[in-house]
Amino acid sequence: MLVGRTARTCALLALCLLGSWAQDFGPTRFICTSVPVDADMCAASVAAGGAEELRSNVLQLRETVLQQKETILSQKETIRELTTKLGRCESQSTLDAGPGEARSGGGRKQPGSGKNTMGDLSRTPAAETLSQLGQTLQSLKTRLENLEQYSRLNSSSQTNSLKDLLQSKIDDLERQVLSRVNTLEEGKGGPKNDTEERVKIESALTSLHQRISELEKGQKDNRPGDKFQLTFPLRTNYMYAKVKKSLPEMYAFTVCMWLKSSAAPGVGTPFSYAVPGQANELVLIEWGNNPMEILINDKVAKLPFVINDSKWHHICVTWTTRDGVWEAYQDGTQGGNGENLAPYHPIKPQGVLVLGQEQDTLGGGFDATQAFVGELAHFNIWDRKLTPGEVYNLATCSSKALSGNVIAWTESQIEIFGGATKWTFEACRQIN
Repeated sequence: MLVGRTARTCALLALCLLGSWAQDFGPTRFICTSVPVDADMCAASVAAGGAEELRSNVLQLRETVLQQKETILSQKETIRELTTKLGRCESQSTLDAGPGEARSGGGRKQPGSGKNTMGDLSRTPAAETLSQLGQTLQSLKTRLENLEQYSRLNSSSQTNSLKDLLQSKIDDLERQVLSRVNTLEEGKGGPKNDTEERVKIESALTSLHQRISELEKGQKDNRPGDKFQLTFPLRTNYMYAKVKKSLPEMYAFTVCMWLKSSAAPGVGTPFSYAVPGQANELVLIEWGNNPMEILINDKVAKLPFVINDSKWHHICVTWTTRDGVWEAYQDGTQGGNGENLAPYHPIKPQGVLVLGQEQDTLGGGFDATQAFVGELAHFNIWDRKLTPGEVYNLATCSSKALSGNVIAWTESQIEIFGGATKWTFEACRQIN
């Protein structure tokens, strides 16, 4: 009888253990323990043999496994994100190595975006550098042709001998560039040779530019102070002009100028005015395939100008801080207007006014992709809104045309840098 009762007890104990732990263990081993008839067998079995402690350990292990699984999943996600970012970086590096990069976000420069100094000779591929040097040589030859015309009217043996010397130097440089192009086509060029050759040619070009500038100085001294134009032949980050005067605080303005360009896509930045804390205080820019824009305190209005047809065009933009009302004129005719352009924001004083480049920092931070390519003249600024009649007088070169009362186009007030040049210019003679 005792034996039968003990057998039943073991069977019940096995069922109790199987029901409690089967889901937590693999193969199960049953342990029989003798207990009194009136005792709770399951409770007694838990107390026996440290089963509760074993169950607790198993639960802890299970919890640890779950936590590690979550950690692994999280790390996999992190690895996936890092792999994606690395792929983007590699793609961007590939794009940076190629010509003709585009910038996103309209005409405005995005903070922190990488620069494309396509005009920076120290970073461009050799073939592109030689192409730019060829364009520079062509520009210098054009300057010499103008000087020849001047020398015919002002005969001087010293002028003629200097002109012949400069022409000889240009011919030598052209032969160097041609030789270098042939070397590249034959695949014989190396990075070291490219650098040495480029430095040699750049040095010669710098010397040549200085000599031509000296020769042009005599020509400049004989012309009126406003009869000149600026030429920016290349899209670089080092060629620009700076107005010596700053702007006062203005609650309205009119800015007018003559422009000529064939650059595409986008003629670049004819002018930019930066103040401490705001690089885009006043900017005129046409970048990429975007229309020309006027920026005031980083606020933007799109303008209806179309000027990249290699012809001279007269453009004006008027603005007043009250309601941010603006008007745009091309060749004496109003082509667009709007409002809410930086309303009630006065143009701040004590800034830097640059022609030919967009400033990312005060007086600097130029980007070749935003550089103006073409010719610019008669840049004037008033601290009021000109009437349509006054704008028309400027565009038609009327004798009643006004000069800017804030910035007037005067040669003595313009400094040029990086190879930008000044030429004699008379607007009406050019357009008639």
